[in-house]
Amino acid sequence: MRAAEIPAPGRPPEITDREPPEPGPGEVVVAVRAAPITPLDLLCASGTSYFGVPRTPYVPGVQGVGTVDGRAVWFPTSAGMTPGDGSMAALACVPEADLVALPPDVDPVRLAALGLSAVAAHRALTSTGGLTAGETVIVLGAGGVVGQVAVQLARLAGAARVVAGARSAAAQERARSAGADAVVALDTNDVAELGARFAEAAGGAADLVLDPLYGVPAAAAARALGPGGRLVNLGGSAGETSPLDSSTLRSRSLRVLGYTNNALTREDRAESITHLAAAQSLSVAHERVPLDEAAAAWERQAAGGAEGRIVLVV
Repeated sequence: MRAAEIPAPGRPPEITDREPPEPGPGEVVVAVRAAPITPLDLLCASGTSYFGVPRTPYVPGVQGVGTVDGRAVWFPTSAGMTPGDGSMAALACVPEADLVALPPDVDPVRLAALGLSAVAAHRALTSTGGLTAGETVIVLGAGGVVGQVAVQLARLAGAARVVAGARSAAAQERARSAGADAVVALDTNDVAELGARFAEAAGGAADLVLDPLYGVPAAAAARALGPGGRLVNLGGSAGETSPLDSSTLRSRSLRVLGYTNNALTREDRAESITHLAAAQSLSVAHERVPLDEAAAAWERQAAGGAEGRIVLVV
């Protein structure tokens, strides 16, 4: 079978022919249709992640969409985190308990592009953030996959107003395309200035901030929250620390909440994937690339030169 294979840590994948995988106890073989190249795939393959140096060669791909006996399924893998192979191949072995059944008419590339990033947006907004209809939501990093999904999900949940924060012009345009009412440029490290921009864009006290950035953007967005407002953090791409001041937290009795997909049960994950699959209007910027072009696609994704999330099509 055709597969993308990481030959050594820190190197892009190479296309190779492999023997089809043999399922172990409790596993099934999935015929892969679409596999996204995600930040976690890039991190694991670098050999610098907290999971340690992966055993090479291996097939990367921590998630994918495919079929089992003609039935459409979404599936996760632990490729790069534990020994074994992932989704970037014609066939993948997966524990049957991890499969999530999908509608037969699902677009595999759309769902693969959403994947676990969209699961994080869904759970952080709902289960952790407690979003209700009529609230005002600020979504930071709204040009990324998590942010694009969060803007759309907040809209679908009945948010009264959705404000996006994004850095580059391209990211700001993606946020607008996702349906944000207003977009704030994250082009300054002045917390007061940025906070004033968020407050003006919100048009009143905001209720919830979805924050995959932390750092200055989180501290600024918190200043736009009203009494009892919530900030849900699910990443630190703008900084591992934040100048979020005590007076802002105390004066409005704000709640700062942490979120990670690692805390999800299989049932939680399956519930979110099912919700995302059913919301056919939900999509993020993505590219379809044939599996045989995985090496160049991998390097473009790593360098930030892709038009959104790259999805390898098998």
